[in-house]
Amino acid sequence: MVEVEIARPQAPAEQREDLRQQHGRPLWAAVAAVSGGVLLLALQAARYGSWLVDDAGITFAYARSVADGLGPVLQPGAEPVEGFSNPTWLLVLVLGEWGGLFDRGILFGVPDFVLYPKAIALLCCAGILVACYIAARRVSRWPALVTFATGVVLAAIPSFVIWCFSGLENSLFALSVCVLAVHLFLAVLDQRLWTPAVAVTAGAIAAFAALTRPDGLIYLAAYPLVSVILVRRADWRTGLRHVLYSGIAFAIPFGAYLVWRISEFGRLVANTAVAKHQAMPTVHDLTRVGELVQYAGAPAVIAGVGVVGLALAGPSRWRDGVAALLVPLALAMVAYCVLQPDWMGQFRFATPVWVLAAFVVVTSAAELLARLRTRGRALVALTLVGALIPSGVALADAAESYRADSDVPLCWIALRFGQYVNGYADIIGLQQGSLLAPDMGGSSLTSRLRLIDMAGLTESRIADIYAGTDSITLEDYVFEERKPTFVHTHGEWFRNELTLDPRMGRDYYQIQRYQDAAFGVDEDWVRKDVVRDEEQLQQLRRYSGEVLPHLLPDFQKTGECGAVLRPGQTIPR
Repeated sequence: MVEVEIARPQAPAEQREDLRQQHGRPLWAAVAAVSGGVLLLALQAARYGSWLVDDAGITFAYARSVADGLGPVLQPGAEPVEGFSNPTWLLVLVLGEWGGLFDRGILFGVPDFVLYPKAIALLCCAGILVACYIAARRVSRWPALVTFATGVVLAAIPSFVIWCFSGLENSLFALSVCVLAVHLFLAVLDQRLWTPAVAVTAGAIAAFAALTRPDGLIYLAAYPLVSVILVRRADWRTGLRHVLYSGIAFAIPFGAYLVWRISEFGRLVANTAVAKHQAMPTVHDLTRVGELVQYAGAPAVIAGVGVVGLALAGPSRWRDGVAALLVPLALAMVAYCVLQPDWMGQFRFATPVWVLAAFVVVTSAAELLARLRTRGRALVALTLVGALIPSGVALADAAESYRADSDVPLCWIALRFGQYVNGYADIIGLQQGSLLAPDMGGSSLTSRLRLIDMAGLTESRIADIYAGTDSITLEDYVFEERKPTFVHTHGEWFRNELTLDPRMGRDYYQIQRYQDAAFGVDEDWVRKDVVRDEEQLQQLRRYSGEVLPHLLPDFQKTGECGAVLRPGQTIPR
């Protein structure tokens, strides 16, 4: 049996002196730790090239419209629909538009619609590591090492890297949750939790998180829960008063946005939430945390939980503050479990979980190692290495697999449903028309047709149909009211109610039916009343036969779609 020797706990005077020494550490150690972690994250992100997920393009299109003074619309002239769920990320993109850094052309040899969101994501990752350092320097002998190790862990998790650099709001959301957790952590350490400044700041950060992603609303509970856990240190009235302060600080910005949402869109929630028809959570949903355990690797999770438990067992000055980290982590896990899964892979909704879990485990390991002597440290280190190796191998395989077959790329949709379908419109001399399709990101940036979102994210009537609050059926709405000029179906949208409806054959010609590796069966249809004659129909089919078979292979060679995306662009022939 190995005997683990535990070092003598520091006396309060020694702790204060050690703390003064930590505050006096040279700045270069912090800079090196943060820079090293950011560099690793950048290198991992670079493995996915210029890939952005298509859904990111929806917010890009709204940012373009807002920056151009057209209001919150998907396309010029479209009705206002809240087809985005990330107002703060939208604001970041609008600022990039106004500053000439986004949606303008090439920056440093890279299209700025790719570079700008990825650069912002990298800055958010740097902010996460800075927050980790600020927290670590208060409780650890090795804050720079803790910070760098946190960066290494995050860089090794494909789920974190993929979604932070996907063009979506994940990096900003993770930063806001991390800052909230560190804010509460430091407040508990300094015994300032029940002060107006801490309460108001916690509420404001929670509001920012809620305006970055809808599930950010759950972090409103962070300050009250930490207060309840530590209420023994103050009377209930003091705690409740400051919880009220936090709630008011949350309600002012979030409530203001809610009022604007209702006045602008006529909805209490974003249209995306209506379209997805989020079901009420159940207790069974909490079992989905097992998906994250399986992804991270059960041995690594067990070792991490063990390290945290052992660190909490001994005396330390950070133990009372650890609840401020564990509460947001628990809330992040609950949010992941109750959110309805979508079609995207690699656990898109788990980004805050990885940040907080990595920091808690790394900080706990440092705390435990600081208390142990040589043999104990060696035992803990060997245990962690042994548990992490299988996870590292599995995560590396997951990264490589995703790189080879990523979720729908924005650039592919810009080419296929924007530029390619624009070619159809040009052939028949169409001045005005519409396209019904399920992917709106790249389409909204390049199509000159009015888009009708088959998924309902940017189409309020279709969202209501999916939610069961509109009496009309999807088929009647499409064929009798909207009558789109072109219809595209693929994958799970192929052979749905629309394509099986007899009105499809009655009102539309099939231009092409194609099978590709990206979407499976792929079909394009055109309304019969816009086609002049049989010769024009054959022109459409010849164009499709010449261009479409080469479109995907040519795209896969580079993954790019041009320096700038604009409505009306077509595929060069």
